[in-house]
Amino acid sequence: MIPMELQHASADFERFLADAKELSGLATRNQVYTMVQGVLQVFRRRLDLEDAIRFANVLPPLLRAIFVADWDTQAPRVAFGDRAAMTREAQALREHHNFAPASCISDVATALRKHVDVAAFRGVLAALPPGAEEFWRVREK
Repeated sequence: MIPMELQHASADFERFLADAKELSGLATRNQVYTMVQGVLQVFRRRLDLEDAIRFANVLPPLLRAIFVADWDTQAPRVAFGDRAAMTREAQALREHHNFAPASCISDVATALRKHVDVAAFRGVLAALPPGAEEFWRVREK
């Protein structure tokens, strides 16, 4: 039997993108996708492989796939920094086609919370290195 989360993965992903689009004020799905991918990659760079897999396991299927896609697992890990620096890092992905706002990390975090098991999400974040919970903290605009 195919798990329900896989049967509905595409529709669930579209709902997530719509939420992230509304929060960020971006105009297109492509812009939102780049923003989400950038934020996920910034977070991934700060985790070792085991922690990243643990985090990926609480994501919906298509976000999980985006999180691990094109990953150089041998790249050196980066420390969590201040939000402004990590935001600029997310905005640097495809920089000439990236319209992610300064609120991009918070926008993705807010949308993500609507599409995950929040208790499982919080539990995983609590077990990750210092800075992980702060990264996904929702900010007021």
